[in-house]
Amino acid sequence: MRRRCDQPITRTAVSLKDELVSKVRREAVRRGPGVSRFIADTLDDALKRRELKEPPFRLVTVSGEGPAPGADLDRPHTLDVTGDEIGLRRLS
Repeated sequence: MRRRCDQPITRTAVSLKDELVSKVRREAVRRGPGVSRFIADTLDDALKRRELKEPPFRLVTVSGEGPAPGADLDRPHTLDVTGDEIGLRRLS
């Protein structure tokens, strides 16, 4: 049974690993549309998901004089320790 489609269909060949072909065939049988339709639908869904992804986040910064004295922005793992040490000094 052929699917009716408004758009022309182009036949193409792709090279896939045997293991992937087996997985695709099993999933296509499970879902029922056939291998070609399954591959086309899966590719279409994947491309749509990429289009729907939110744009990269916008970094919001605060005003000020720059980093705190002694903060080494090339070693960010030390920033948390520095903040913790300052907090501990206040408690002592």
